[in-house]
Amino acid sequence: MDGTKRSNIKPGLRVAIVLKQDQRTGKRTEGVVKDILTNSATHPHGIKVRLESGAVGRVQEILEDEA
Repeated sequence: MDGTKRSNIKPGLRVAIVLKQDQRTGKRTEGVVKDILTNSATHPHGIKVRLESGAVGRVQEILEDEA
């Protein structure tokens, strides 16, 4: 699924994000969405989220639905 559309992302969803410091390498961090931080409906680089671990980054891929 597409991580650039806010409507695709909900708390409890398992996603892969890129942290700010990993944007150059593209290294992904996996986790479960706690909060959605982007207010607009779409974002070309991915919707910004906070994971339950506290990590903040942009969604690159939606892995699976935990709910």
